[in-house]
Amino acid sequence: MNFDQRSVFIDADLDTVWKALTIDGSFSTWYAPGSEWTIPRLEAGEKAVFTLMPNEHNQLEEGEHVEMIFTIEEVIPNSRFSYSSDMDGLKFVFDLSPEEDGTRVHINMDGFELSLANLKAFAEGRELPNR
Repeated sequence: MNFDQRSVFIDADLDTVWKALTIDGSFSTWYAPGSEWTIPRLEAGEKAVFTLMPNEHNQLEEGEHVEMIFTIEEVIPNSRFSYSSDMDGLKFVFDLSPEEDGTRVHINMDGFELSLANLKAFAEGRELPNR
């Protein structure tokens, strides 16, 4: 995958995009619709919990769920949000940069095309393309 597929231009200001990434209710809405993020304190070293629920993009059966715990690594307002999986140490890094008329979001991981498309739609106030 090339770098362009790991970034998205969003027609929204930095603050709007930052809140979409870091407020647990907002993150839950676009990241994996139907699943839930809980981010009690947005500070490095704090824990966040992601509860994956069944949907068309995973193999979970109705009534099943998978709970994953993450450690918040970096919180640089309107610039960088990163966290790592407590299970395998995998680190996820979201970098934000202002561009003319909006914000560019880069993620360090492959396979986030659907989530980035949802983030774009959510921050722009549109319907999510991937539910």
